[in-house]
Amino acid sequence: MAAHSKSAQHLARQLFRLSFEQDALSAERVGGVLAWVEKHRPANPVIVLKAYRRLVEAEVARSRALVEHAGAVSEDILGAIGAALNRKYGRNIGLSAQANPALLAGLRVRVGDDVYESSVSGQLAALAASV
Repeated sequence: MAAHSKSAQHLARQLFRLSFEQDALSAERVGGVLAWVEKHRPANPVIVLKAYRRLVEAEVARSRALVEHAGAVSEDILGAIGAALNRKYGRNIGLSAQANPALLAGLRVRVGDDVYESSVSGQLAALAASV
């Protein structure tokens, strides 16, 4: 059974690599991959599709930033954050902003697994952890 899972994972990675156009995930290519899987029905299609979905979701998360803020944030600040993230990651990062009153003041930016925080609540948590 493990060999089936390993080959399904391998196929999912191959299909994932085919999902890019000019170094960016392409919705058209993802649709093509899904159509291919539906038409050709590889061995263990559910395992293949679950693994493929995880890879696609992780890539989408790496291309989007969530900016959480405690108070109002100007479009200029959001633009500067977006430009800085684009430079840092070397690709276009989509930006969305969301109010989070639990931060007290400041910002938290999440891109995939990376979290950048400059908030009062984050500083208080760090201080409490060091005591």
